[in-house]
Amino acid sequence: MSTDTTPPPPPPTSSDRRPVPVKLVLLGESAVGKSSLVIRFVNREYAENREPTIGAAFLTQKCTVDDRTVKFEIWDTAGQERFHSLAPMYYRNAQAAIVMYDITKSSTLDKAKGWVKELQRQANSQIVIALVGNKLDLVEGNEEQDNDSTGRQVSFEEASAYASEAGLLFFETSARTATNVDDVFTEIAKNIPHDYLANNRNGSRVTGGNGNNARLDLLREAGANGKSASGCAC
Repeated sequence: MSTDTTPPPPPPTSSDRRPVPVKLVLLGESAVGKSSLVIRFVNREYAENREPTIGAAFLTQKCTVDDRTVKFEIWDTAGQERFHSLAPMYYRNAQAAIVMYDITKSSTLDKAKGWVKELQRQANSQIVIALVGNKLDLVEGNEEQDNDSTGRQVSFEEASAYASEAGLLFFETSARTATNVDDVFTEIAKNIPHDYLANNRNGSRVTGGNGNNARLDLLREAGANGKSASGCAC
């Protein structure tokens, strides 16, 4: 009587479970809440009256969805117009982008649309783009207000229709209350192409100095020194 001597499959190695690095860039007008969103996601913190980003901040955070774990390498770029020309160095080779606007300022959506067009024209052809309307906390419970300084100026329907037409993921968030913040990054992770994940599962990149969360000054090219920022890369 014969017996099956086929050995069982080997257990998964640590390299099989290694997170896949995914470069993600945040773009949008100054003061829409880009830094607040990413700090909420990475450090679970929120600070009122955060200073504008001068340059770019680099942070990392892992996100596990189903059978995939990605390590987001996040570049939070400055929103000031004078830094616009330097943005391509951050979205070049990015696998994902978050383009943000402030739902209480319609002009910031116009700026976001400009970023989307630029990404679709110049970035990776498979880049996953999420359109994110921030500051939901300013309008929740106040939808009857007219378009004053704290009222909604961009309707959910308008932005959602644009995102659908442009092939974008779409969310409204509040960095202050954490509403939908994790959902943005989770959905991006779900939409990263499987072939990219498979081809880069054992890959690694050295970014952001020693790989720690750091603040990098875009003026470093001119001789300025970068600043360190504390952070958790869990």
